[in-house]
Amino acid sequence: MKICIVGAGAIGGFIGTKLAATGSHEVSALARGDTLAALRQYGWRLNTKEALVQAPLHMASSNATELGEQDLIIIAVKSQSLGQVAPALAPLIGKHTLILPAMNGVPWWFMKNVQADGLQTAWNRPLQSIDPAGHIQRALPEGQVIGCVVHASTSVESPGLAVHHGGQKLIVGEPAGEADGVSSARVSGLVQALFGAGFEAVHSKNIRYDIWYKLWGNMTMNPVSAITGATIDRVLGDKLVRNFCSNVMLEAQAIGARIGCKIDESPEDRHAVTAKLGAFKTSMLQDVEAGRAIELDAIVGAVREIGERLEMHTPNIDALLGLTRLLGQSKNLYKI
Repeated sequence: MKICIVGAGAIGGFIGTKLAATGSHEVSALARGDTLAALRQYGWRLNTKEALVQAPLHMASSNATELGEQDLIIIAVKSQSLGQVAPALAPLIGKHTLILPAMNGVPWWFMKNVQADGLQTAWNRPLQSIDPAGHIQRALPEGQVIGCVVHASTSVESPGLAVHHGGQKLIVGEPAGEADGVSSARVSGLVQALFGAGFEAVHSKNIRYDIWYKLWGNMTMNPVSAITGATIDRVLGDKLVRNFCSNVMLEAQAIGARIGCKIDESPEDRHAVTAKLGAFKTSMLQDVEAGRAIELDAIVGAVREIGERLEMHTPNIDALLGLTRLLGQSKNLYKI
């Protein structure tokens, strides 16, 4: 396949290197600045616990026109950047190009045609917290998008050099879901390609649930760690903070139940799983420490907006969003 990675940072570099290392794909990158220069000089690079993995780069450019039409586009930019990036991707997109957003939080397509429990509403207008001007929806053809959830811990050691710390599960599925007994051929083919690159690739029949379930855990851990500067073990080790996180999760759980993403676990069940990861820094805390913009709207703001549309009371989510937003504004890492 002809594959283009848009955003060759921690996740993009991780996925791009592993796909290129198979030798079965032409893996290019849409990048800029120091990352573009490093990719052109060294190719794809990934530091793992075992060794440095290097793989040939097909092409890298800051101009999508130079890269041309692709079979698969993997978008791995921060969610707050997608509105600006998406319109520039047109030269990469042909009639049969698949678009895989490997990003955190609620994607722009998440509420499309969802019938919220108890409301006669189609939800067709874009989420203002994700795509206020509709740029993403217009630029990325809805019928060519595949949903994705990334369960992997990665970081960037230097421009063009990603580091893999653990986990390599990629869950992919049709945004509209699949009925029992029905299997999407394009998702099955994508899973096969990812599996061949060494990923733990999973074909999901309900990708919206998988997205919401991941969000349910990181919508508290990410911003709370960013506000406090604490690693996850310390966040969960403080009873008052842990209880606050649980209350946020209960509100998000109630919202999920109304939109077809019912979670049967308790917040404590999820805390127990998170605690096994030990003393680690969340991606949002890493961004704050590095002076990078924080990915707040897709992780917390969108959940609050969905709750508002459902006329649900979310005082704990409100407080979490307000506090983290103020932190981001005070450090010039977030703009309303």
